[in-house]
Amino acid sequence: MNYTPEQIKAVKAQGFLFNNDKEHFNGRVITENGVLNAAQLSAIAEAAKKFGNGEVSFTTRMTVEVHGLHYEDIEAFQAELAKAGLVTGGTGAKVRPVVACKGTMCVFGLIDTQGLAKEIHKRFYEGYRSVSLPHKFKIAVGGCPNNCAKPDLNDIGIIGQRIPHINKETCRGCKKCACEAECPIGACHVVDGKLVIDEEKCNHCGRCITKCYFGANEGSQSFYKIYIGGRWGKQVRQGQALKHLCATKEEAMDMVEKAILLFKSQGKKGERFSSLVERLGMDKVEEILLSDDLLQRKEEILAE
Repeated sequence: MNYTPEQIKAVKAQGFLFNNDKEHFNGRVITENGVLNAAQLSAIAEAAKKFGNGEVSFTTRMTVEVHGLHYEDIEAFQAELAKAGLVTGGTGAKVRPVVACKGTMCVFGLIDTQGLAKEIHKRFYEGYRSVSLPHKFKIAVGGCPNNCAKPDLNDIGIIGQRIPHINKETCRGCKKCACEAECPIGACHVVDGKLVIDEEKCNHCGRCITKCYFGANEGSQSFYKIYIGGRWGKQVRQGQALKHLCATKEEAMDMVEKAILLFKSQGKKGERFSSLVERLGMDKVEEILLSDDLLQRKEEILAE
């Protein structure tokens, strides 16, 4: 059957992508950070058998893609998923599904990545669903500098941080320093009988903290490092980190919102956020994001 460009475009906006066989569609089912419960998994499996070819796959943004759907079955497919509280989507010049690593349960995790990403999903993927942007906008959350979820290759990325603080009075300058041995990047060294952290090397992974047998290495507070302007694809650009570390989850969430509002207000149609960052300059962008002007003008910006 031949489908018109209007038909293909209309269902693409709902998360259905036309296949190269010119006959079938793949439907993207939205998850919260790639997390589904058993009932939802069963519902997707049954819908895939009933309306598709029985196969599913996972996208790089942790949505579930059901293969082999017919155009005529799209509404029924959506209705079937709705019974399990699931929806399709994840396409268009909008905030895209949020990606997060398993930092919440990972031994290296420094922040609650799953909880934070779920809040971002609710506030920005769902909350900004009706907001059209110059281009797609991707958000990712990583629990530590291991960078498994590659937050720095997203339009805005958050990475958990923990900063060591050395108590010089307590430090005994051990010949076999446990902190020095633990550091994966060689930022810890005993110099003149005291542990020293090379700030140029240290990526704040927190691995050395608590390793000192005498409690000389402290630092229990988690921080949020913000990367902006990353991009993957045909033109790769690694995001740049703000000099400012966010001390609270709320501050990090506001930084995400300010980045979206900046994109909405100053981005050109068809322009990626990374190109906006390059056009304005990192110093100017950071100055804008560190002020509250965008949040104060939120209603005005969203009404444009």
